[in-house]
Amino acid sequence: MQERRIILGRISGVFGVQGWVKVFSDTEPREQITRFNPIQLGREGQWREARIEAGRSHGKGVVMKIEGCDDRDAAAALMNSEIAVWRDQLPPLPEGEHYWADLVGLKVLTRDGTPLGVVQDVMQTGANDVIQVQGERERLIPWVLGDVVREVDLEAGIVRVDWDPEF
Repeated sequence: MQERRIILGRISGVFGVQGWVKVFSDTEPREQITRFNPIQLGREGQWREARIEAGRSHGKGVVMKIEGCDDRDAAAALMNSEIAVWRDQLPPLPEGEHYWADLVGLKVLTRDGTPLGVVQDVMQTGANDVIQVQGERERLIPWVLGDVVREVDLEAGIVRVDWDPEF
């Protein structure tokens, strides 16, 4: 399997004067992003490896200290950088659970095999997560295992859904 970067969040601000940064985290729980090392920092397609010295929850967000980032100016230079890890750094999940990043690119078929398109994104909503499927048109399909999402076969690259193609 080719190594893939998985975006976990981004640096959204500076925190204090000793090189700490504020982080917008897509991980659950939010502070999980501080437990990875090494990380990849990227902006405008340019990536570099970095290490997290320390990190913690702070209010409703996360703050972290990146190795070698020792003052406010160095922290400001990291603003808007994406934070990623290699896919193989993610811990294994229990049977039947999937990382969103693994769903992107899978073909979506109805129960009878009618193709609906390809998963472009997974979005959180208030009630259920939703997969954005792009085919001849865009569809937003609720990620409800058992009722709507009948099968996920990562090996075959398929998500099978109970969904009306006309909807």
